[in-house]
Amino acid sequence: MENFSLKGKVIIVTGGTGVLGEAFVKGIAQAGGIVGILGRNEQVATERAEAIKQSGGEAIALVADVLNEADLIAARETILGVYGRIDGLVNGAGGNMPGGVVQPEDDIFSMNLDGLRQVLDLNLWGSIIPTQVFGQAMTKDGGSIVNISSMTAKHVVTKVLGYSIAKAAIDSYNQWFAVEAANRYGDAIRMNAIAPGFFLTEQNRTLLTQPDGSYTLRGNLVIQNTPYKRFGHPDELVGALIYLLSDASRFVTGTVINVDGGFSVFSGV
Repeated sequence: MENFSLKGKVIIVTGGTGVLGEAFVKGIAQAGGIVGILGRNEQVATERAEAIKQSGGEAIALVADVLNEADLIAARETILGVYGRIDGLVNGAGGNMPGGVVQPEDDIFSMNLDGLRQVLDLNLWGSIIPTQVFGQAMTKDGGSIVNISSMTAKHVVTKVLGYSIAKAAIDSYNQWFAVEAANRYGDAIRMNAIAPGFFLTEQNRTLLTQPDGSYTLRGNLVIQNTPYKRFGHPDELVGALIYLLSDASRFVTGTVINVDGGFSVFSGV
């Protein structure tokens, strides 16, 4: 269907050099979009942009830290200089860090507050700041912003306190910004989110799997509480992403789409 096409749309993907980011940028390119692959790793961003070009798509590498406003402004000016517009933003940068994990043996009244704050900054401010910078370019012609939520935003998942706080805040921001953008710009700018279930990424792989690929105790608990009885594959997030970036979702704002194999609706019984 034509409504699901991203042909000619210029989409920025922060965290475009990560595991989920790789699936995002490939999916957008396959749907016809022009992808701005934004990340701190210039080599990976460039390699992914070149791979898309060799496959007949269009992409540009953008080197920036999502917490550095000056970096992001420079990236915005680069993309506007080449294409003259920005039609979409995927706030894909984020993830967990060891400092934001509270182990069962840790004293919950003596937590690593700096570590928790660092994870909060990356996931929350690492979405708000890019929205400020790239969203400003959408006020003229409109566009779609997609955040990355998490199962931890609505369900208690032990250990990952910093990440959980950040993703709960993302859900609140997702709703607030959607309403405020509508109040100011009508139906031109929309904001939605995808909430992945459990996918193996570089940040959580050691929590969920052993070096030989077998599941840890935590990994087994996740599988036990996921009706599909498996982890998700990054490519399985792409359908929801394309929908939210495309004109097919132009009357959708402030919502969160769960892509979780049923985890969010299963009681465990």
